[in-house]
Amino acid sequence: MYDVGIKPRESAVIVSVTRKGTDPIVIQEHLDELELLLDTAGADVCARMYQERVRPDVATALGSGKVAELKEILEESNATMVVFDDDLTPGQVRNLERETKVKVLDRCGVILDIFASRARSVEARTQVELAQHEYLLPRLTRMWTHLSKQYGGVGTRGPGETQIETDRRMFRQRIQRLKEKLLQVETQRTVQRASREGMPRFALVGYTNAGKSSLLKALAQADVYIENRLFATLDTTVRAMQLPDGRKALLSDTVGFIRKLPTQLIASFRSTLAETLEADVLLHVVDASNEAYRDHVDVVQQTLASLGAADVPVIMVFNKIDAISDRHRLNDIELEFPHAVFVSALRGINVNRLLESMCQTYDESSNVLTLLVSYEDGKRQHGIYTETNVIARSEEADGIRLSVRVPSDKLSSFKTRYADLLHSPS
Repeated sequence: MYDVGIKPRESAVIVSVTRKGTDPIVIQEHLDELELLLDTAGADVCARMYQERVRPDVATALGSGKVAELKEILEESNATMVVFDDDLTPGQVRNLERETKVKVLDRCGVILDIFASRARSVEARTQVELAQHEYLLPRLTRMWTHLSKQYGGVGTRGPGETQIETDRRMFRQRIQRLKEKLLQVETQRTVQRASREGMPRFALVGYTNAGKSSLLKALAQADVYIENRLFATLDTTVRAMQLPDGRKALLSDTVGFIRKLPTQLIASFRSTLAETLEADVLLHVVDASNEAYRDHVDVVQQTLASLGAADVPVIMVFNKIDAISDRHRLNDIELEFPHAVFVSALRGINVNRLLESMCQTYDESSNVLTLLVSYEDGKRQHGIYTETNVIARSEEADGIRLSVRVPSDKLSSFKTRYADLLHSPS
């Protein structure tokens, strides 16, 4: 008996179809993560299975024998759905649902469901809705199979097909409107970021649940939402902070990455992830206590490369070192990543060391230029202060001498626009 208003949790069988020769430990790690995703979405896993194949079956992903085994597991466990760890085609979903008589999802569908339940701001909800529409558009045929089940073939085919085309047209129109809405949001974000030019900017990136929000709280003394669940943060959070040398800086935290992150979500969240692209330095946060940390590092690096942020300076930050009881294991990670900083955001271990590393990395990745601006040229003075971090100013007989720090990605365009003001440092 459930309390009124509390939705009962669904039960699921999770399935992985892998290439022959895949390490069984890796398979189980991926299924463990899928189980965590389902727990976040509100479902319990009652059984798991996997099959090694040269390639997934075109019709059902699994072979006929495994489909029969899956049906037996469903009967014994009374599970209400089957969830695959990899993307399924609309045809595979349709065939599997016909065989198993239960709901069939893939990892992409679960992640989209989690994002939909966790989106709070207007921007996040718009981004998730766009990703959902792009995911569902090719699956509309499957969604309309209930017509033939209820009424039979003759007399229903025409209206059914017409309705599918109508829905497809509505989906495409909605997708276009959502894209236009996100373009407006992106324009507003660009204006907001322009107003923050001149301050060092750091961005937290990492695998979901690596402890980025906890680190934001520790570094910026920020009151932010923290939960020990996947995708606790969807919206970008930007907080002001102070570096050890007294400079003010900005630190942003955004959505975490994960294996097989749906391409629709990466595209939809591009405006949110722009904070990452425009940061001077990235803090790549890794959960040091997770056995699969190497895989997590690879996933984040690949995602950053797909976003065009592969060249942004990075500080590797291994978090949750307080959760590692085996000192030898921690030593091995330190040897593997000798330039990384090892911290515990929860307990404040080595946070000051990380702040010093942030200062050093920012200074090394930025370029100091000296400019001489006439007293009368107030417009260009304002532009320089807006676009750079002014570290020194002196008033001289022939003008104002400014020493400024320019991020590497903006150096070329800055030198072109202010070429007549550049002087060798005195």
